[in-house]
Amino acid sequence: MSVSRFGVSLDEELLKALDDYVNDNAFANRSQAIRYLIEKNMVEEKWKCDNIVAGAVVLVFNHEKKEILKKSSDIQYHYKDYVLSVQGFYLNDLNYMEIIAVKGPSRKLTEVSDKLIGIKGIQHGKLVMSKAK
Repeated sequence: MSVSRFGVSLDEELLKALDDYVNDNAFANRSQAIRYLIEKNMVEEKWKCDNIVAGAVVLVFNHEKKEILKKSSDIQYHYKDYVLSVQGFYLNDLNYMEIIAVKGPSRKLTEVSDKLIGIKGIQHGKLVMSKAK
């Protein structure tokens, strides 16, 4: 069931940020973007309940910085009960992407991803989770 309500107001700065978000993510309109953000927030709130989830941590970094691979490997070993597998890909002459498949309580997966993404030199990092049960 869809319900439409009018009268939501945003200050100019938030409205511009929303319009930029709509354009950057190719949403058809503001309503679609707001709907997506609310649903995303609801899923993330469920993760806080510490459900068992599966996911992936995606890291992109300069492969010439060997200390990044070493630190990533050390963190993965520390969380070995939650790491399922690891794949690495050379994206180009400098950039490397590592995808770490994980499963466990959402709190632990968030913890391990924060440590991995926080490694100095990581150009981009993201955790994606989905309920596993």
